[in-house]
Amino acid sequence: MRILLCVNTNKEHYLQAIEGVGAEPVASYIPALDLDYDGLILCGGNDLDPSFYGQEPNGSVDIDRPRDDAEWAYLAEFLKTGKPVMGICRGFQLLNAYFGGELIQHLDSAAIHRGSLEHYPVHPVQSAEKSFLRKMYGEEFSVNSCHHQGIKTLGKGLIPTAFAGDLVEAFEHESLPLFAVQWHPEKMCFHMRRPDTCDGAPLFEYFLKLCEEKKREL
Repeated sequence: MRILLCVNTNKEHYLQAIEGVGAEPVASYIPALDLDYDGLILCGGNDLDPSFYGQEPNGSVDIDRPRDDAEWAYLAEFLKTGKPVMGICRGFQLLNAYFGGELIQHLDSAAIHRGSLEHYPVHPVQSAEKSFLRKMYGEEFSVNSCHHQGIKTLGKGLIPTAFAGDLVEAFEHESLPLFAVQWHPEKMCFHMRRPDTCDGAPLFEYFLKLCEEKKREL
């Protein structure tokens, strides 16, 4: 399995996570359009330009419009193939916007959710009943956190699968092999495994399983 990672920083953590579950990762910042991959992961990073969800800037920072444009276009083409897509943090927010959802540009509770690149705070999330996350981690589990934005309205076709209070922290698509999480599982597995969170590896294993199932269909 060859997995494309759209990432601009800390790519080594994503690489080790994908290698750890037995797949071949290819990490790139603004990759050239190439659909010869088995899966796509949209990784963390800068805030998405709020024009993508119909807002003026009001708390968004460090916008990287060339990256936004490239990943948006790449996602559009990739979805046409029906191959699996996973979103992490920024990728979670980009996917929500792509399906017509809106973001809160700066959370009132940002202090609880945002740390630094050296230290991500931890908080519990609650999984939705009958979701894949409920089967994977149980009703409540702890995750790391490094974001100051969140979902205001959920995109069309997206089903919430985890919450932190009223804030959606994970979702999946009702029919496409697509899911996303607001936290950073690549910093919760293998050599980055931490005792105060769940293990992030099962999420990558689940994604790889979706890729294998799709490849058998094609």
